Amino acid sequence: MSIKVPQGFTMTGVACGIKSDLNKEDLTLIYCPEGAVAAGVYTENLMRAPCVDWDRDHTPSNDIRVVVVNSGNANACTGKQGVDDTQSMATLAAEAVGTSPEHVLIMSTGIIGTFLPMLKIETGISQACSHLSNDTDAFLSAARGILTTDKSHKVAGREIIIAGTPIRIAGMCKGAGMIGPSMATMLGTILTDAPLTADDAQRLLVEVVNDSFNCISVEGHTSTNDTVLLLASGKAKQTPLSGQELASFQAAVKEVCVELAKQIPADGEGASHLITIDVTGTATRQDAFQIAKTIADSALVKTGIAGADPNWGRIISAVGYAGVDLDPACVGLSLNNIPVYSNGGPVDFDEQLASDSIRKHRETSIQLQVGNGSGTVRFWTSDLTVDYVRFNSEYHT
Repeated sequence: MSIKVPQGFTMTGVACGIKSDLNKEDLTLIYCPEGAVAAGVYTENLMRAPCVDWDRDHTPSNDIRVVVVNSGNANACTGKQGVDDTQSMATLAAEAVGTSPEHVLIMSTGIIGTFLPMLKIETGISQACSHLSNDTDAFLSAARGILTTDKSHKVAGREIIIAGTPIRIAGMCKGAGMIGPSMATMLGTILTDAPLTADDAQRLLVEVVNDSFNCISVEGHTSTNDTVLLLASGKAKQTPLSGQELASFQAAVKEVCVELAKQIPADGEGASHLITIDVTGTATRQDAFQIAKTIADSALVKTGIAGADPNWGRIISAVGYAGVDLDPACVGLSLNNIPVYSNGGPVDFDEQLASDSIRKHRETSIQLQVGNGSGTVRFWTSDLTVDYVRFNSEYHT
């Protein structure tokens, strides 16, 4: 994919030996020499890594200069040393580019409970600073530097015209397992050259994440390090976006984040299907979200899709125990646009056709109508395969 990198940023990814494969990038540095407005959304896991606390304390901000990310080591559940190492990482990155630690954001991802190899981190930061660039290759290298079990980098971008001025948005993320809403082991960074206020950036990011990264699940496991950052250099134009211009920009950011978010369950460890769950007709969006998440986290639903079994009873059962008040007589369900259940009762359908539609396509659609309310949500998950169990049983050992 060709990504147009926003103005005002340089970046790279380097291999500094954190990962066992010494040829894989494992440290990413993003530099905004004139400073960027920054916003962040973070995991709700109480056992969060110190890098999450660091970033929460430093966003929203009007002047972030550096984002440094290491992969292969989460630096989570590492006590005081983990806190000290995070602060040292910020100091090293700040000194490398001539700024102060309060202008640095940190992200880490990988194995929990292992101390950071700080000498390797220091070497990696120094190495990265000598390879910074604003081109697509540098962006993709940075996107690879944040990966752990991902099969490949995950990137998305848009260029939109606002008041005759091109605005660029470029995003990267990582995640394939330990994925559950609030957020999902995932890291994400969205870069733009749009001019934003810190308050608008924070509000916008929260709203966009709720409809993208908070609507994905692989196994429902909310990680310790989940972070999404939005950085805006403001280099495209001087006056901060407002009104309809800001609304148009937010819509484009949401497109980028949805595209990135879908790539995570699509790359779920051992996954053979990306499952899109649409729930409509609930009293509130939260009700629709609760039903969709319950379906997404059902091992029986996920294994059924893995086996191309159009066993709609598992889905309807999950609706019933989601804890949402509804009228069973108003529930309808379609699989890949094939009606299988309507008004509280089964519909005659060609089971072989439905099975083939699941087996022959990587994407499967679950469409639920549960009433006449205005609540609606779109949620994404992956199926559950033997390969997922095998991978995660051997991940650390």
